[in-house]
Amino acid sequence: MVTAVWSNPGMSSLPKPGAARAPFRTVALIGRYATAGIEGPLEELAACILRNGQDVVFERDTALATGLTDYPALAPDEIGKHADVAVVLGGDGTLLGLARQLAGYPVPLIGVNHGRLGFMTDIPLQDVHSVLPDMLAGRYESETRMLLESKVVRDDGVIFSALAFNDVVVNRSGISGMVELAVSVDGHFMYNQRSDGLIVSTPTGSTAYALSAGGPILHPTLSGLVLVPIAPHALSNRPIVLPHDAEVSIEVATARDASVNFDMQSLTSLLPGDRIVVRRSAKTVNLLHPIGYNYYATLRKKLHWHEYPSEDNRL
Repeated sequence: MVTAVWSNPGMSSLPKPGAARAPFRTVALIGRYATAGIEGPLEELAACILRNGQDVVFERDTALATGLTDYPALAPDEIGKHADVAVVLGGDGTLLGLARQLAGYPVPLIGVNHGRLGFMTDIPLQDVHSVLPDMLAGRYESETRMLLESKVVRDDGVIFSALAFNDVVVNRSGISGMVELAVSVDGHFMYNQRSDGLIVSTPTGSTAYALSAGGPILHPTLSGLVLVPIAPHALSNRPIVLPHDAEVSIEVATARDASVNFDMQSLTSLLPGDRIVVRRSAKTVNLLHPIGYNYYATLRKKLHWHEYPSEDNRL
């Protein structure tokens, strides 16, 4: 296997769309292995990659759960050290989980949609055999996505910390009343808020829970943070977009059975007085897309923006 040599240039210094880079040599495969019947598509993907002249390794849990043990099986940190690119077969949740584990490693991700929505796993499964060889040969478009880092502080000690690709969400349990949160930005008090909770989202996460709660859509190449109240008691509590270097502190003033979760995949319970501190992480994730990828087309398709005016009224 060949250790990856991958630079993380700014968006402005990327090769023009269509320009070929050096082909990848070692490809890691990760699947949403709890999905029934995923063994077949994974095995076909592996065969496609081998035919293309690359080496294949499997993420260890994927290999064990599916019985695809004819290939080297690596833990995520080993993939980060030895693979050149990771291909994720599943939904956005599968990609979110892997992205947090590979954040900071020079391994870009390619998402193949085997789920429902697929904002980030944007290659349809039926197209993968025609699209993937071209991408592995070095013809793709790349973008860098930011992550959040967060810690929970209790009595001046950190009791929990985690990364989030989509969002950090402080909320009440399903049977408790509203939570009261005291929110500060960069050490400056912003407001007390009574609500069902508060979302701190990345631009990537702006099309997830934050969108459902009434937040704005941020283009993923932006680097700001967005705060979105969840069902606030006061209608004047509105979403707000903050600078990329802002540090958000959320103190639990009063709550019963409150918790904080990270990408809806890890969580910890909260007590009154706990503080959740959120800021942009220094780690990033590189996503690769086929040549011709267009974010606005993805929004149009995934959010069903398919309505057009008639020819007579079209501007």
